[in-house]
Amino acid sequence: MTSALRTPASAPAPAPAGSCPYERPAASTLPGTAPEDPFGLLDLFDEGFVRDPYPWLDRLRSDAPVHRDPATGLWLVSRYEDIRTVLLDPASFRPDNAQNAVTPLGVPVLRVLARAGFRLRPALANNASESHAGLRRVVTRFFNAQRVAAAVPVIERIADELLDSVREELAGAGESDLFSAFAHTLPCRVMMRLLGIEDLDAATLVRWSDASLELFWGRPSPARRLELAELVGEFHQWLTELVHRRPAPEDSFVGALARHRLPDGTPLDPRTAVGACFFVFIAGQSTTGQLISTVLRRALAEPGVWPRPAHEEGFAEAWVEEVLRREPPVTSWRRVTARPLELGGVDLPAGAELLLMLMGSGSDPDVFDAPGQMVPGRANIRHHLAFGVGRHRCPGAALARTEAAVALRAAARRLPGVRLAPEAARAPTLGLLSFRAPLRVPVVAPPASA
Repeated sequence: MTSALRTPASAPAPAPAGSCPYERPAASTLPGTAPEDPFGLLDLFDEGFVRDPYPWLDRLRSDAPVHRDPATGLWLVSRYEDIRTVLLDPASFRPDNAQNAVTPLGVPVLRVLARAGFRLRPALANNASESHAGLRRVVTRFFNAQRVAAAVPVIERIADELLDSVREELAGAGESDLFSAFAHTLPCRVMMRLLGIEDLDAATLVRWSDASLELFWGRPSPARRLELAELVGEFHQWLTELVHRRPAPEDSFVGALARHRLPDGTPLDPRTAVGACFFVFIAGQSTTGQLISTVLRRALAEPGVWPRPAHEEGFAEAWVEEVLRREPPVTSWRRVTARPLELGGVDLPAGAELLLMLMGSGSDPDVFDAPGQMVPGRANIRHHLAFGVGRHRCPGAALARTEAAVALRAAARRLPGVRLAPEAARAPTLGLLSFRAPLRVPVVAPPASA
């Protein structure tokens, strides 16, 4: 989402319109079935890849660790060490394309965004300028360990309130959805509390954030793109008003941005402040909600796991780390080469756009033993790249980890006998270019005799 809203000419064509906003074409053939180029069949938005990407990721990592995807024009980088090399060298592998729209937006969508004044300057994830370090420090200080620790009682209180409603729903209807009723809402309410947002309801912020992810990282139909653009425009207008509101509370995130000075001593311009808020609001609640959804779904599906977070000290934190390693909500991230160079034995030209397969790196057998197994507490668990590494490592990692662990522990304690509903196996999965998570975690109440 750069200032020019650049979109790659080689981006995939939009999916046909349908009732589901994340509708994708039919599943493609699995790796190894094509006689000449099995990777030519890979579709990063395909239902088959989204539901079970591991066969593809394993095959890429072993046979073509730096592979150009003809459908998107992106170079897929799948080995742990190669991804780490890229992230630790921002001078050679720039973040300029990290937030560019994946699917061409089209003139009608650009007009909608222009009417809303939508224009984001590089601030955090896509910022390679000298201003990045200072802006990152603002975010890091606002979400530092002390603040996160102080927020735990708030997270626990909100989690209990939401779980009260889940328990009532289970008692009345016998079933509930832990995604919509709990995982999707908890981080939004926590973020609003931490940022001092009081003039907006959580459902609206969730809707705006999800729309932003789908518009810029998805493959929506033309009609759907127009709907999403209206929501993104509303989000941007609200953020702009928030940034311009004076005086900003001293202890608020907007107040911290207002006090920030750039390397030349000038105040931060409002458009860059809006860009920082845009990124922080989405990362702080949509992606954290996706993490919580996956954490809950995996804990309910793995035999013998669900009771443990409620009773075993440290188990919730260890389980969250394993999910981050094996099934992170941010599955990939983008970089662009600043000059011709070699990566993983492949010569890349200047301007080559890379897609770092973060999800696949967590299953690299050269780094993690038995990568397909969930082993909470494994010795090198913190070595995963789910939050990145280097100067662009996620500054909200501590908050995301804490929220997910608190959510799992609270749900296991308050819903001890709950189990996945039979339809959980068919529940939809969010399948954007860089984001993946269960869109439903349907659960049923325990039998009356339990």
